[in-house]
Amino acid sequence: MSNHFADRLTAAISAKGSPTCVGIDPRYDLLPADISEQAGLNDPHDPESVVDAIAEYSRRIIRIVAPLVPAVKINAAFFEQYYWDGVEAYYELVQEARSRGLIVIGDAKRADIGHSAEMYARAHLRKPEMDGIDEMMIPDAITVNPYFGFDGVRPFIEAARRDDKGVIVLVQTSNESCTELQGLELASGGTLVEHVGRLVNQWAGDAGLLGVCGYSAVGAVASPRDAASMARLRAMMPNCIFLVPGFGAQGRGAEDVAACFKADGTGAIVTASRSVIYAYEDTKYLEMYASEWEKCVEHACKDFVKAVADVAQP
Repeated sequence: MSNHFADRLTAAISAKGSPTCVGIDPRYDLLPADISEQAGLNDPHDPESVVDAIAEYSRRIIRIVAPLVPAVKINAAFFEQYYWDGVEAYYELVQEARSRGLIVIGDAKRADIGHSAEMYARAHLRKPEMDGIDEMMIPDAITVNPYFGFDGVRPFIEAARRDDKGVIVLVQTSNESCTELQGLELASGGTLVEHVGRLVNQWAGDAGLLGVCGYSAVGAVASPRDAASMARLRAMMPNCIFLVPGFGAQGRGAEDVAACFKADGTGAIVTASRSVIYAYEDTKYLEMYASEWEKCVEHACKDFVKAVADVAQP
């Protein structure tokens, strides 16, 4: 099999039979009691105790979902708040997930220019050049912000091309206020989202970035606002795989994400976080499994996988 990022991702999607990704966004105050009340993990004022707790929880989430989904998205912000202990845990969890055969997307949304962008690319995407650092600690792909233009994205794309990694560029996000900027109408016609989409599609078609599968190592974060605008975005970015946030807790459902896929059922991977990893807070699953939080997560993940698979089928 090709080692190209898009080829690896499409192969993993095909093997699991569903284009889905679980987001790892751990919060200490929401952890199940059998973790947060353990000795050594039960001090909310001790950063080492908190990090150990969220790392244990995240490892168990990864083990539950690994047989069900092709990818996980680990949100760096939920670890960086705990300083050096949290950053170490982030990279350890990347290694854990990759060792279980999952495609790992580092959700870091980095952006800068010049040497700063190069350093971000080294930290989050490039294979290590120093001894003693396991390559498995580096994600398969990273999310980046395009606000600086191509100067800010180029170092990440160069790293992806060199090391068979992926770059997933923010195009249309899932938060409500995104339209304040992304929805702006341009004098030349269309919206800012569509302009950014055209730029990303142009970057995605650069030499050496297309895989055998026909998709580029450069993809796009693209959350649906409405079917018509998403259909336009899908048509103008034919070589980009869409990472689709907003499913579940943010209100998007299976019918909402359907327009993110091409007619053949390819071209997108849908991510859900809170609706899966905190399923033990959902009455629906609690009624089935009471205090068995891991079974709640597993069942919610299976429901998510089936819902997306049903609308992604050609």
